[in-house]
Amino acid sequence: MAEKHFIEQQKHTRSYLIPYFERHLSVFKDLRVLEVGCAEAGFLDVLHHQGFDAKGIELVAHRIELARQKNPDLDLIVGDITDPEILNIAGAPFDLVVMRDVIEHIPDRYAVLKHLSILLKPGGHLFVSFPPRLSAFAGHQQNGSTWLRKIPYLQCLPVFMIKSLGRLAREREEMIKEIIRNKRYGLSIRAFEKVARKTGFNPVVKEHFVFRPIYQTRFNLKPRKIPAVPLIREIVTMGYESLLQKKLH
Repeated sequence: MAEKHFIEQQKHTRSYLIPYFERHLSVFKDLRVLEVGCAEAGFLDVLHHQGFDAKGIELVAHRIELARQKNPDLDLIVGDITDPEILNIAGAPFDLVVMRDVIEHIPDRYAVLKHLSILLKPGGHLFVSFPPRLSAFAGHQQNGSTWLRKIPYLQCLPVFMIKSLGRLAREREEMIKEIIRNKRYGLSIRAFEKVARKTGFNPVVKEHFVFRPIYQTRFNLKPRKIPAVPLIREIVTMGYESLLQKKLH
């Protein structure tokens, strides 16, 4: 599975992320880049081979181990972005921070964005993506091994019902716990935009997808956007992406 994730990250970087940043950031190739929650570091591997100055932070040590097996030259840190000590070892400042499908798993969003603001240069950019907490698969149940992975909005059910369905499906206990964690810690678009403003970020680009860009790599489904209609966007948006800029003052 880890090998699959690494290859998927590489493909998505080449086909979508690099063209995205080249489109929105005029001097992308000259930027110092930090990825938070880099996992197996497929994104950083591609940047490294293209000559970027790039670094990754990952909470789970065994994912960093695999990344280092794939590319021993990558600059990687095992750490928690909400830990103040990370500010001393990350080697700031950065021009661009990338955080994909990570922030929804971290309860203290204010600490995350405050630390990222400190790590960024004034005028630097932050790219964030996540599935809104009320969207169809925000529980990450699609990662399950039984028919449970096909049930949309599962995380919106009461906890006792999620557990009951998990037992009925004979789903892995850890998968059930993950769905419940995602139910508790899920992040709405509105809440994210509010804390981003509080921590000194201005939106540059905001996009709401029914079919997320990563789906093209995984399922060969072309990305499909929807209008940002209040309330409805929280339910229909399968993936929210935002490029933000740190205020100069």
